[in-house]
Amino acid sequence: MKILYAIQGTGNGHLSRARDVIPALQKKGVELDILVSGIQADIRIPHPVKYQLKGLSFIFGKQGNVDVWRTYLKSNAARFQKEIKSIPIEDYDLIINDFEPVSAWACKLKNKPSISFSHQAAVLSPNSPKPDKNDLMGKFILKNYAPTTLQFGLHFRAYSDKIYTPIIRKDIRTAEVKEGNHYTVYLPSYSDGRILKTLSEVPNIKWEVFSKHNKTEFFGKNISIRPITNEAFVQSMVTAKGILCGAGFETPAEALHLGKKLMVIPMKGQYEQQCNSAALRELGVPVIKSLKNKHLEKLRQWVDSETKMEIHYPDITKQIIDQLLEEAVLD
Repeated sequence: MKILYAIQGTGNGHLSRARDVIPALQKKGVELDILVSGIQADIRIPHPVKYQLKGLSFIFGKQGNVDVWRTYLKSNAARFQKEIKSIPIEDYDLIINDFEPVSAWACKLKNKPSISFSHQAAVLSPNSPKPDKNDLMGKFILKNYAPTTLQFGLHFRAYSDKIYTPIIRKDIRTAEVKEGNHYTVYLPSYSDGRILKTLSEVPNIKWEVFSKHNKTEFFGKNISIRPITNEAFVQSMVTAKGILCGAGFETPAEALHLGKKLMVIPMKGQYEQQCNSAALRELGVPVIKSLKNKHLEKLRQWVDSETKMEIHYPDITKQIIDQLLEEAVLD
């Protein structure tokens, strides 16, 4: 069987997950090609990528949002159509898609079946938690960005029979977990200046901030700004006292698995993260809306509290891949 595994490269979570999915697919003895589209990821996968495309990337802003203008400027309809036509999807027996738009639309335009294996597929499920405020546009974008014919999802809980608990990458599973005196921070939609200003209002705490906007290290009195590398970020997380991050999927899931204190800040205008916030609230994770001063007291209370939870997510990657391939053949 010849498989194309297409991965969204806008954020780091999709590629982090792929580090475990790719070996599981390779062990099935299939012929595997990898496609990555997007320009916002900070990490790489240790596997050869056959198709490296620009695709359709959302550009992170610096005020807790998606930068709509820069996203528009970076988008290129003619290039996107050219990339769609460049993928020989008819050469593949199966296309597995992790929220990747180029291959998804190539399949849709040629009536080629494709399988979604992503967190977004789980978010769209009617069984998954949703925010109180409905977002019709956000839901429409999430549904049509990378359309597929069969959906398998990953979420903080298994909300239905085709939704599985998170794939925790091997780097996290095998790490020696300790509790240090620092807090790991990853808020890619905020500028370093905004983060520094807010965290400086919570003194006597050591903050290790991982930045998408700074390629050099900066060390202040109690705050360090570091560029993102997989090794440094994992080491910081597994030895952290707590983790402050956006309401994405991989980082919060890893924090829960590690038993770390967790607080999340969802991106403004990002429907998926609003849904994730609803799910995390159900689990008891504190959520604040932004880094504005009016939320400082909640941040201080979280730092002072000892409340944390540990959710052991079993390693079921092999079982997921087995079921996915079995149902794909039947379908």
